[in-house]
Amino acid sequence: MENEISLAGTAVYDSIRATLVAARRKVYSAVNQTMVEAYWDIGRHIMEAQNNSARAEYGAQLLKYLSERLTGEFGKGFDESSLRRMRQFYQTFPIRATLRHKLSWSHYRLLMKINDLPRREFYLNECAECNWSSRQLERQVTTFYYERILATRKDGRESVKNEIQKTEPKTDPDYILKDPYILEFLDLKENKNYHESELEQAIIDNLQEFLLELGKGFSFVARQKRITIDGDHYYIDLVFYNYILKCFVVIDLKTGKLNYQDIGQIDFYVRYFEENIKRADDNPTIGIVLCSEKNDTMVKYSVLSDNDHLFASKYMLYLPTEEELKKELERERKLIEIRLGDH
Repeated sequence: MENEISLAGTAVYDSIRATLVAARRKVYSAVNQTMVEAYWDIGRHIMEAQNNSARAEYGAQLLKYLSERLTGEFGKGFDESSLRRMRQFYQTFPIRATLRHKLSWSHYRLLMKINDLPRREFYLNECAECNWSSRQLERQVTTFYYERILATRKDGRESVKNEIQKTEPKTDPDYILKDPYILEFLDLKENKNYHESELEQAIIDNLQEFLLELGKGFSFVARQKRITIDGDHYYIDLVFYNYILKCFVVIDLKTGKLNYQDIGQIDFYVRYFEENIKRADDNPTIGIVLCSEKNDTMVKYSVLSDNDHLFASKYMLYLPTEEELKKELERERKLIEIRLGDH
């Protein structure tokens, strides 16, 4: 009897699960399509209003006015840079009928960065026909897929096209309704833990506790701190404020192999805090990039170049050394792997 119920229950569960997954994808697709059309309309309204005015300063004043009122009523996603991007969207794709319903706002944001029309049209068509995710599109653009296709003989193009399979899109139900642009459009609260894998969550949990227990002035500020620059979202794993040093400490964790791009990203975060978050009486921001790849743990501090002397003479009196952080990462990773059964 139990076996019969188990077999029947599994079949019913699979059918129900398939229904829910399909329904969520339909909702995601419908919201994306509605959002794209709304942003196109917003861009058209702004463009028409600015074209109807002979005053050059009218455009900037209009964006400021709209941004303040829309943000007050509809929440995030309507700052001046976002409104400029919607205007650019209308300018780049002025014929509404040519918009592809399969493509999301994330797709269009990437496509708008491509100035060359034939190149942009190529990626637009490939996205729609091959169901590329925005992540796949970004990978193909940054690896010069279009140029390599043109430079490859016809009989070798299939192998180039097969590269796309290396970057699988995320389509599971827990992902598709947590796109930050969708959440902004619907004015919904973001789940910060969504951006972390189980391994990352465990390491960040431990690292947060480790720094707070040092007793050297660390005060927790934020986890998965989202910053938005020109409509692009970035997530800083941990942010602290050290009240002894009077400075922010931003931490970026990598679970894969550390590369030059990762070093550049932590420098980018440090510069962002220097220009946008730090108060006049704060000391320069410190960045820490951590790589917890198995058998290759690395830790690097980052400060802007003109602050090197301050970092060496004062900051290191209150900060853990790179070696101390490295040992803590290695210890925690081993504990996690044992717990997860990865010996």
